[in-house]
Amino acid sequence: MIVCKFGGTSVGSVEAIRQLVSILQDPDHKGRVRVVVVSAFSKVTDTLIAIARKAEQGNGTFKDDVSQLFERHREVIYRLLPAETQGPTEGVVRSLIEDLERILEGVARLGELSNRTLDMVMSFGERLSASIIAPICTAAGMPADYLDARLVIRTDDRFGNARFIPEETYPAIRSLLQNRPHLQIATGFIGATLDGKTTTLGRGGSDLSAAIFGAAIGAEEIEIWTDVDGILTSDPRLVPTAFRMDSISYEEALELSHFGAKVLHPPTVLPAMEKGIPIRIRNTFNPSCPGTLIAREVPPSPYPVRGISSLREVALIRLEGTGMVGVAGFSARLFSALARRHINVILITQASSEYSICCAVLPKDAPEAAAAIKEEFESEIARSAIEPPVIERDLSIIAVVGSRMKSTPGIAGKVFHALGRNGVNVVAIAQGSSELNISAVISRQDEAKALNAIHDAFFLAGLRSVNLFLVGTGLIGGTLLDQLAQQQEILADRYKIRINLIGVANSKHMLFDAAGIEPARAREALLSQGEPMDLDGFISRMRAFNLPNSCFCDCTAADTVPSRYLDILKSSIPIVTPNKRANSGLLSYYTALTEYSRERGIPYLYETTVCAGLPVISTLHDLFLSGDRIRRIEAVVSGTLSYIFNNFDGSKPFSGLVWEAKQKGYTEPDPRDDLNAMDAARKVLILARECGMPLEFEAIRVEPILPPSCFTAPTVEAFFEELKNHDQSFEERRRRAAQQGKVLRYVAVIEEGKAELRLREEGEGSPFRSLVDADNMVVITTDRYSVLPMVIKGPGAGAQVTAAGVFADIVRIARTLV
Repeated sequence: MIVCKFGGTSVGSVEAIRQLVSILQDPDHKGRVRVVVVSAFSKVTDTLIAIARKAEQGNGTFKDDVSQLFERHREVIYRLLPAETQGPTEGVVRSLIEDLERILEGVARLGELSNRTLDMVMSFGERLSASIIAPICTAAGMPADYLDARLVIRTDDRFGNARFIPEETYPAIRSLLQNRPHLQIATGFIGATLDGKTTTLGRGGSDLSAAIFGAAIGAEEIEIWTDVDGILTSDPRLVPTAFRMDSISYEEALELSHFGAKVLHPPTVLPAMEKGIPIRIRNTFNPSCPGTLIAREVPPSPYPVRGISSLREVALIRLEGTGMVGVAGFSARLFSALARRHINVILITQASSEYSICCAVLPKDAPEAAAAIKEEFESEIARSAIEPPVIERDLSIIAVVGSRMKSTPGIAGKVFHALGRNGVNVVAIAQGSSELNISAVISRQDEAKALNAIHDAFFLAGLRSVNLFLVGTGLIGGTLLDQLAQQQEILADRYKIRINLIGVANSKHMLFDAAGIEPARAREALLSQGEPMDLDGFISRMRAFNLPNSCFCDCTAADTVPSRYLDILKSSIPIVTPNKRANSGLLSYYTALTEYSRERGIPYLYETTVCAGLPVISTLHDLFLSGDRIRRIEAVVSGTLSYIFNNFDGSKPFSGLVWEAKQKGYTEPDPRDDLNAMDAARKVLILARECGMPLEFEAIRVEPILPPSCFTAPTVEAFFEELKNHDQSFEERRRRAAQQGKVLRYVAVIEEGKAELRLREEGEGSPFRSLVDADNMVVITTDRYSVLPMVIKGPGAGAQVTAAGVFADIVRIARTLV
């Protein structure tokens, strides 16, 4: 025998009820189902509560709402029942509606709505539903009786959340069913006290009703039919990557349901667990899916945890003081005080010092809980042995559940690393000795981020994702988008790294999409769908998404965006950038950024600020970490200047080479922005700071390349005319060097706390003679690389290599994830 329960959405429409009938008639259920427990039609219970509140307030429109309720049920009757049974069924429903109206009129006259009366009002939802579904099943060839569960489910008198009494209930169910051979369509959610007063079993209590019937008759299985495929690893509304679990144990189901897993009412498991009856969660709208089995013995999970759930709204009551330390019976007094007020404690945690203790309760219970504690410890508070209780609100509880957690090292570390890595502050922690559950109290605004971060850490451990926010879609940013588009699928399929472009902006527009923006069409979408760009607005929106594993990428060249880097890092969002402005600005800002990143473990990656994609910054970091000491750095760090002097062999005048470099895109629109060596100086300053030198920009000695008259030329064209006037002097310097077997190179030298850039004559044996085209080269002399220095050489300019370096840093962000 099987007991089935169909929830509100499963009886929420004509189509859903047709599907219910189809399930009961399929080969797996036909002739095997003894009891079907039904909920009220979708949203009807909420409607009944709202109508009752209106009546209490004297709002006469509640009668109109009751009429609409009748019409909704009447429509189902006339669409699903044959003509000969429509009238009698409508008569039953009309009689129930009239009873409801009489009760509501009494509420309106008294202006009072007690919990007992509210239970009676709410009971009409299930009574209406079952009264209609029973004749529908009969008409479909399955003779069925309406069963008012108040006849058999006996409870205490805690109206609103009554507890059923097994020793009274089970015999009553068995006795009644002996005299009813047909299929029973029973009301869920409701019961009655021993003297016949209507009670409810708490919201979601229809699940419990099904478990009670199943336990009473010793069912083979209890099926809970709902609108999802089973119990998922987390709430799919908050965690899009959540997936169905094939099976879980009773204990795991209890933990998950207690901490907010909406698919199952928490008390449901207990009656089934006591009798050893499996529970299966199935989808009314996808009956081919096997759902999730809850049983005593289930196959071990391939994952170290079964699921992650959350309780969205809790309050924390904190009590502390020296008067607690070493005092026997203190906790007993605390929880007895709460119990006397019927306040349920969700979570408890106490410091080993015994100086503080805190417990989580529902927010509505927090004021009464604090009052109960003040009353109990009035004398201790009066003499300052204990501080008055403090209420912390706007909190959530995240619960990580699984039987494989028991005695498995590293589970808690993985949980809290995932939270810390994403800037989620933990207010309180609790773990039971059963090791089935690790619970953390966090800020409510971080609930979704925390769930996703932990879920990724355990269930997508092979797949590392980054949620990218990109500012700047010019030459480098645009090339990065092209590379992302080309490589996105390969990264996900082959290397298990997923990069989701969530936000993108240029100087005029910004665009966001939580589902992800296709990199290939991002620039087009910015123009057609973007809103006006506002940097503060972009950063605020990025924070508001509150996504785990976020990354901010700045591909601009301006000062504005870097000025916000510290704010972004303080939001626990890593930064990747080729923009040199932050690290070559004030030393104090550079220090603040790098120290905050290091201390908090929030990546700040800027490899491409010096030599495009060449691994210079990371190499210096590795040398420091390994204990080596940098003695000297010599470098050509400007791709533009490298191209000009690498090709300055006398075959072309100097001005011609500068013009050629401009035509090839190696220079800024005004080549003087490169030839003033300021960009190179900024790179050198960054290198010097990475070597531990506390230098400001003014300390960098820069030998001018051009005469002053070139910089005062009013236009670029005038600049080139003026530069031609100096071709002869450039050629004479080149010729003198050539006569000595040397070539000209513009080289930076960092040594003994000083840094300079100057035009040098490089003889035989100089590594800089091997430079070609726009290559950069960094020569590093250290204690370990003293006889033969380390040489890093390669393209130091160009959108492709720079964007590739930025891309590599974004991938490094993924590698830092759990």
